[in-house]
Amino acid sequence: MNWYEKLSEYFPIEEMKSKEHMDALLKDKHNVYRKDEGSKHVLMYVETESFVFVDYLFVSSASRGEGLGKKLLTQLKEKGKPILLEVEPVNYEDTDTEKRLRFYARENFHHASRIGYSRRSLATGEQTDLEILYWSPEDAEEETVYDAMKMTYEEIHTYKDDEFYGESYDPIDKVLTFRTEGKTNILKPFATVSA
Repeated sequence: MNWYEKLSEYFPIEEMKSKEHMDALLKDKHNVYRKDEGSKHVLMYVETESFVFVDYLFVSSASRGEGLGKKLLTQLKEKGKPILLEVEPVNYEDTDTEKRLRFYARENFHHASRIGYSRRSLATGEQTDLEILYWSPEDAEEETVYDAMKMTYEEIHTYKDDEFYGESYDPIDKVLTFRTEGKTNILKPFATVSA
């Protein structure tokens, strides 16, 4: 199974970029869009001078419990830049969402509770509400995370969208919002209590 098939099997269609889109990013934006692939994982990420954005992180179920996800995140943390990613809000009918949030809470990620993010899938037409998580070596402000997400959406998510999907994604101001008040912290139920 190739890397794209692994991602497609794991991630819902409304969250997937097309293979053509991802191939174009790897070719045209190779200075920032990267793939780290092994027999048990696929990591697609954006690395700029100021941040890292995890586009997709897949670890095979056969290797769960081996610490591979932690190892991959540690490699990204060693770059010394804030790390951002999108996650689905917890869905108690889907145990994977809870496991994912628990994993990121253990890895000291924070919930960007002031950022609203709702993206329409061009594959399904569905509106998907996602949450932004981030890790930072120096406690990045949510405004910085918001600016990084805007750049990611405009430069990566919507790259050549007309060409690959036959239509454009929604404009940035319909997708990302910055609120004065924060939402409930989705990682709070999974935070470990220090003794």
